[in-house]
Amino acid sequence: MSACTTITQPSETEIGRTIEAPEPVVIAGDVVNTDLLKRFYAHHDFGPVWASRPEQAKAIIATVAHADEQGLNPALFHADALKHESTLSSLERELLLSDAALAYADAMARGAVPVERRSDSEALTPGPVDSAAKVGQALDDADPGATLDALAPTTATYRALRKALQACRTARAADKRKNPDCVRRVEVNLERQRWLPRTLPADRVMVNVADERLVYYHDDQPVFSTRVIVGQDVERNQSPEFQAVIDASLFNPPWVVPKDIVTREILPKIHRDPNYLARNKMIMLANGEVEQMAGPEAGLGLLMFDMPNRFDVYLHDTPDRSLFNRINRRISHGCIRVQNPRELAALLLKEPVSAVDQGIATGTTTRNVLPTGVPVFVIYQTAFVDEKGVLRYAPDFYNRDPALWKQLNKAPRRARSSTLSMVPATVRHDPRMAFNASGSRLF
Repeated sequence: MSACTTITQPSETEIGRTIEAPEPVVIAGDVVNTDLLKRFYAHHDFGPVWASRPEQAKAIIATVAHADEQGLNPALFHADALKHESTLSSLERELLLSDAALAYADAMARGAVPVERRSDSEALTPGPVDSAAKVGQALDDADPGATLDALAPTTATYRALRKALQACRTARAADKRKNPDCVRRVEVNLERQRWLPRTLPADRVMVNVADERLVYYHDDQPVFSTRVIVGQDVERNQSPEFQAVIDASLFNPPWVVPKDIVTREILPKIHRDPNYLARNKMIMLANGEVEQMAGPEAGLGLLMFDMPNRFDVYLHDTPDRSLFNRINRRISHGCIRVQNPRELAALLLKEPVSAVDQGIATGTTTRNVLPTGVPVFVIYQTAFVDEKGVLRYAPDFYNRDPALWKQLNKAPRRARSSTLSMVPATVRHDPRMAFNASGSRLF
């Protein structure tokens, strides 16, 4: 049967030749994403898809024109060029529509600023999404725009933020002096919601660094909340945004001080006080790290949650309980200190707090594996719905909001030249699509 199957090659169609060209493809001044277009049209024999679907095309144009309702700039999806589609050639309209649909699907599914375009500390992602396949599946839907909108989060926070965005814009329209930063703050936090999995685990730990608070959800219900201490404002010590899995609880953990902290902070103290290591029950390791013996005065306190991750950031206890009374609790090197770690350990281990206390009382370092690993999400939401269902705002003390908003509103890539000969004289015309074949200005 395979011998009877004909596979269309890109060079056989005008769409294929265009998106396979080595030069950037520019339409109405915007550079389109040829990688996504290649994946999409490979499933459609590199032929046109929108000319035979006029209602679906209208739906996509309307959807991207209202991308601001999702907190996104319509310019990211060629909204203005598509609004004036009569000025486009058939080929331009075809490719621009596909690029807009693909970009919008990608933004809804994993964020308009995907993980590969963010800073290293912003590592949250819902996982890989095949935008080409999603648009392909939506092609014959009555309203493909609504189908793509459904790729967005459905969390209470996302819904509340969309309502807040509308309220902010209404207030601004009535009085330009009102809430000048409200729209921006809501838009960046809608984007951060798009970085999370579409279906959050029913049992999970959520640490909102901006709110300096941890919430544990069981069966999708908040059952435990506590204050936390987070990373300092200086960039190298900020708590990152990431996902991990808590798989064990360590009682009486020793603290291995990373080499960079040893260099910056421990070595100068040793230089001033030769007895510093002995007084703090520390030893210098051969690899340049320092280990502090377990005990009530150890840096990790009496309890640590094992959650392997590339940042080496963990949840743990602390010997100084008074620190949780501070308004500003941004004092760690990035790790998360938990005010009530024993109660959290009991919930995760599915044991009474008394059993946790007994384990700690032995004084020995023990690793207690959880019955089931519990996902933990370390997020940075400066606008969010709390565990009581109330929309709240937190200060942007790491100053991450302006940088993210700038990325969200970055103008699409543009090119100076907008002339490209579409059909070389040596290549036959594609009968499935009508367009200028004389080398006139199409791109």
